[in-house]
Amino acid sequence: MDPGLTVTPAGNAALERLRQWPGEHSVAVGLSGGVDSSLTAALLVEAGWRVEGLTLWLMSGKGSCCAEGLVDAAAICEQLGIAHHVVDTRETFQKEIVQRLVEGYRHGITPLPCSQCNRSVKFGPMLDWAMHERDLPRIATGHYARIRHGGSDGRHQLLRGLDTHKDQSYFLYDLPQQVLGRIVFPLGELTKPDTRKEAARHGLRTASKPESQDLCLAEHHGSMRAFLDTYLPPRQGEIVLADGTVLGEHDGIEHFTIGQRRGLGVAWREPLHVIRLDAAMNRVVVAPRADAGRSSCEVGAVNWVSVDPPAHAVDVEVQVRYRSLPVAARLTPQTAQDDDSQRGRPYRCRLDFAEEQFSITPGQAAVFYRGDVVLGGGLISRSDRP
Repeated sequence: MDPGLTVTPAGNAALERLRQWPGEHSVAVGLSGGVDSSLTAALLVEAGWRVEGLTLWLMSGKGSCCAEGLVDAAAICEQLGIAHHVVDTRETFQKEIVQRLVEGYRHGITPLPCSQCNRSVKFGPMLDWAMHERDLPRIATGHYARIRHGGSDGRHQLLRGLDTHKDQSYFLYDLPQQVLGRIVFPLGELTKPDTRKEAARHGLRTASKPESQDLCLAEHHGSMRAFLDTYLPPRQGEIVLADGTVLGEHDGIEHFTIGQRRGLGVAWREPLHVIRLDAAMNRVVVAPRADAGRSSCEVGAVNWVSVDPPAHAVDVEVQVRYRSLPVAARLTPQTAQDDDSQRGRPYRCRLDFAEEQFSITPGQAAVFYRGDVVLGGGLISRSDRP
């Protein structure tokens, strides 16, 4: 540690929480090679926990979560004097994330791989490995989120991170209770500046490492377009208005997202936005922003992470994108459909927004909140049409 730097108030509070944590103080820390996961490991070590580092090998080649990340993660473990393990999950990542992502884009939706990755590739498998291979009953990561363990109803509750600019609870809605109960988020009540200061105090090599700004697949391939072009051949089609008027052509609906305005390659008397991707007709449908609002949407594959599934309609706050603000909506449970039941997600719902929303995108997550508590979330399957 740097003797010239003292622990920050937030860092000191985090250490006290970790020291007073109930149960066995043994944990596997998921290390990506970034500053957040590095500090997570450092704080746990400083708090006296038995700590081992675990890095998932998701892809070969460049990318912050791959080759470069592995090197930094190994160096952090060496600095902290803890064991470092690398688990090869490339096959699982290819099947659960890459293939699902490609199929989604092929069928005109814009998938959200991060929440699926957290459930299918990261948290559950990491916990299984930690418990069975290393006899470690918990896992910890550098996510900015909080967990309230074992409330009056016995359920563990997922909460927003204290830093509203870094809160990552949106990506964690799909975690099951049995995993949530064994997770530690040491950074949940820190801000990003606190993290940087604490990392500098520990002298971590990642203290000033830049943050990753893109999806790991985009970083790995150079861009999202390059990733998609690797798997999907060009499919020329039409760019049309909602009434069918043809304005231009495209080389693949996968290169467009709902709400997109720039880069459409068409001219019109007013700015146009993508409002629908029609996979059956291979069309990109565009309209002026005034016609792009949606008053409701249907959500499938719902996971009720912190509460029991509601039997009746409830009022919630909804976040329909990671960076969007929560908005008021009425959530009405619906009867399950076969596709969701087969995925082990029997819950569906309808959301009616208090005000029309822009860029409601099939494939993205709608996450339900009540204050800081994440009630649950699911994948937008469709929205109403103007």
